[in-house]
Amino acid sequence: MRKSLALQAEMAQEFGTCVFDVTLDCEDGATAGAEHAQAELVVALANEACSKARSAGTGVRPRIAVRVHPVHHPAFASEVQTIVAGARANLCHIMIPKVESVSDIDMAVAAVDAAGGRSKGAAMPLHVLLESAAAVHRAFEIASHRRVQSVSFGLMDFVSSHGGAIPAAAMSVSGQFEHPLVVRAKLEVASACHAHGKVPSHCVVTEFRDHEALARSAGRAAKEFGYTRMWSIHPGQIRTLLAAFAPQRDEIDVASEIIEAARKAQWAPIEFSGQLHDRASYRFFWHILERAHQTGQVLPAPVRHYFVEAPTQP
Repeated sequence: MRKSLALQAEMAQEFGTCVFDVTLDCEDGATAGAEHAQAELVVALANEACSKARSAGTGVRPRIAVRVHPVHHPAFASEVQTIVAGARANLCHIMIPKVESVSDIDMAVAAVDAAGGRSKGAAMPLHVLLESAAAVHRAFEIASHRRVQSVSFGLMDFVSSHGGAIPAAAMSVSGQFEHPLVVRAKLEVASACHAHGKVPSHCVVTEFRDHEALARSAGRAAKEFGYTRMWSIHPGQIRTLLAAFAPQRDEIDVASEIIEAARKAQWAPIEFSGQLHDRASYRFFWHILERAHQTGQVLPAPVRHYFVEAPTQP
């Protein structure tokens, strides 16, 4: 966790923006029976990282989240109380694993808000992890929840939940893009997110030292499956993932030219390279620029100012 936070700070200084989230883990990362100690540790780490960022004076706010236990785990309520009460101002969201239904999200919201997750009208967002066939079946319903900001697909638990009906090969770097049930689940999650304006987050690649395989998987997740984020399981994967999800240089340049021409036309329709563009395509090209900024790409001067502060879509 400390290595990930240190890398986040290093890359924020390099790119001038926070280009990835760090999710501190209280679920799989905690020793059984030591849940409270783990919760206190992640509070201390989040607060320490944000304090260092403020002292550095870069103006870049770290993006730190915490993955807690599932809502039905005995440690869930006390864990959320410790984490939210202790680090509310320094967390960007809470990650809830093994969500099965909207009622699970409602339970999480109640616990987070009771611990101080709704402050001065601002409600702490939840990211949720779908890890079973039943959860994927309810993906659209879950993604529609007002407090859900992002939905992640949990590959290994999803495969395991089928009781051996899906082979272990479906958890591999290539098999996960070939087995029909896994492919269907990935598409359901991505489609549900896009239907409700939420962020779809792709599962990990466990072959964490194989950067070529990681780049291929991330590229397929982004270009074929509609995912806009992806989990890493090791700090060494971050730069490969950023490169895979970043727009190409020519895409950025064209998007910049179209958005600048649209601005000069006061967002009326324009002709560009023999094609008509209007507000529908402006939104598309705006998202390219936004993704470029989020992945640490250098934006052309005419549009760079849009991303100095919180941007407003045309």
